[in-house]
Amino acid sequence: MKIAANDLKRQHDIHAKEYNDKAVEVLNSGWYILGNEVKEFEKEFGEYIGSKYCVGCASGLDALQIAFRVLGIGQGDEVIVCSNAYIACLMGVTMNGGTPVLVEPDEYDNLDASKIEEKITEKTKAILAVHLYGQACDMTKIMAIAGKYDLKVVEDCAQAHGTKWNDVNVGKIGDIGCWSFYPTKNLGGFGDGGALTTDNEEYAKQFKVIRNYGSKRVHYENDIIGMNSRLDELQAGLLRVKLKYLDEMNDERRKIAGRYDKEVHNPLIRPLQTRPGSYNVYHQYVVHCDKRDELIEYLKGFEIGTIIHYPIPPHLQKAYEYLGYKKGDLPIAEKYADEVLSLPMYNGMSDEEQSFVIEKLNSFKG
Repeated sequence: MKIAANDLKRQHDIHAKEYNDKAVEVLNSGWYILGNEVKEFEKEFGEYIGSKYCVGCASGLDALQIAFRVLGIGQGDEVIVCSNAYIACLMGVTMNGGTPVLVEPDEYDNLDASKIEEKITEKTKAILAVHLYGQACDMTKIMAIAGKYDLKVVEDCAQAHGTKWNDVNVGKIGDIGCWSFYPTKNLGGFGDGGALTTDNEEYAKQFKVIRNYGSKRVHYENDIIGMNSRLDELQAGLLRVKLKYLDEMNDERRKIAGRYDKEVHNPLIRPLQTRPGSYNVYHQYVVHCDKRDELIEYLKGFEIGTIIHYPIPPHLQKAYEYLGYKKGDLPIAEKYADEVLSLPMYNGMSDEEQSFVIEKLNSFKG
C-alpha cells in the first residue's frame, strides 16, 4: 500500500465538477485579472475570517512583504520572529530592509510568548506571530506585550485557515493577517496565491495600491513604486469553491489527527501538544522523534511518505549568514529541526490507509 505524505488529487476529486465548472466559467468570462471573482473572494474570505477588509495578492510571501512595508518596517527596524518558522517569515522582514530577531519556540512548536520581552529593544517595531502547523500562538500574551510596548502584530496564517484562538479566527486578532493559498494549504488553490486581512481601512487601501504597481485609480498613473502581486481571477474563482467546504475539510483533518493522537502509542514518537485555547486545523500532523531519520527510512520501506517541516532552521541557512547567528545559538529550534516529522495528512485519506500508517508507527523499534 503506497501512501503519500500529501495527496492533492484526492482533495480535488471530491468536488472536481465544481472546480471544473468554475474554471470554464472564468475562462469564458474574458476577464482574468482583478475582476469579479477576486472581488467576491475577497468579500467572502474576509467575512469568513471576520475582518473588515481582505485584499488578494500573488503569494503568502508577497503578503508578508506588503504587510511590513505598509507598517513602515525598514532599515534599522527589528521584528520578533519565531526561530523555527519557515524562511519566508524572515524574508518578509528582510525584503523591506528590516532585521528579524529570533525567539525560540515553546512546547507547542510555536513562538514562546514568555521569551519575547527579553528580545525587545528600542529598535523593535513589530511581532510576527506564525501559527505553525495549523495551531494558534498564544495571542492573548502576544497582544498584551504588543500593547505594552506599542508594537504592531502581523499574523502569518499561511498554515492556519480556520484556526481559532479562544473562538476568534486567527488573522483577525493582530493588525494584519497574511495568508498563502499554495496548493498544499488547508485552503489551497491550484497555483500560487495569497491575501492580507485587516480591520484598518487605510492599510487595505495601501495593500491595493502596492499590489498593482503602485497605481491607485487609473492605469499608467503610479503614485509609488509598487509590485505586480495580484491574485488572478482563475485562482480566486477556484478558491471560492473550496472556501465553501473549508470547515468540512478541517473537520476531516481533525478527525484524522484524533486517530493519530489516540492510536499511536509508540514511546519513541511524541505527538505535537495541543495548546489550550487553540482550535487546531492540522495543516500538518507533526511528531517529534529522537530517531527521526531512522523512522523516515523505516516508513519509506513500507512506501509511506513523510516530510520534514523544517530540516534547517532559518538562522543556519546560508541566505541569513549575515545575521551573525551560529550553530548552538538557538538550541531549541535546532533540536526541533532534528526531531520533527510530518505524517501523512490529507483530505480523502481512507481509514484503511491511516490504520496501515498507525500500525507501522507502533511497530517502529528505532
